[in-house]
Amino acid sequence: MKTSQVKPLLVLVMFLILIISGGSCAAGRKNIVNEQPAGTQKTEINTTDWSEQSVWLLGYFNPNLIKRPPYSEWYNLEYNGYHPIQDVTEKLGSVQKDDLSIIVVMGIWCPDSRREVPRFMKIIDTMKFPGEQLTFIGVDNEKLSPLGDYDKLGIERVPTFIIYKNKIELGRIIENPVASLEQDMLDILTRNQ
Repeated sequence: MKTSQVKPLLVLVMFLILIISGGSCAAGRKNIVNEQPAGTQKTEINTTDWSEQSVWLLGYFNPNLIKRPPYSEWYNLEYNGYHPIQDVTEKLGSVQKDDLSIIVVMGIWCPDSRREVPRFMKIIDTMKFPGEQLTFIGVDNEKLSPLGDYDKLGIERVPTFIIYKNKIELGRIIENPVASLEQDMLDILTRNQ
């Protein structure tokens, strides 16, 4: 075999070994023990493989679920670490909320969802948006959900935040915000005023 053929083959073999050995696709929950200097206590960190279907939330779900283990591993980190733009959240807080509703479509397996949804929840909490006007829908890695009318939402990427006023869609934030979650929400809510 020529040297030019060996390199791509070697890369392919190494990639396959990584996948087979469990790289990022190991099943379920695993414990990692951090090595500490001699004489100190070892710390155990729980991690979860989010690509494992057994941890996915599918269909309608209560957002309080993602605030508890194992989801709190990523939820708390993003929620606590996010600092929304104060003047924007103040404007959001003064928006009339009675006729608004929001659908959040997310995938537990999706890094963008695990980053943006806790940040979104921080904004929602800051602006005191009523929880009963939020609907959470979990999808699989094909962005499908076991709900009868789900396909009408036209979801192509996650997370997708769909904002409604009087049950009429005002706009969406899809996957990543343009400016910031709070600014994009404010832009959607004030666009037609």
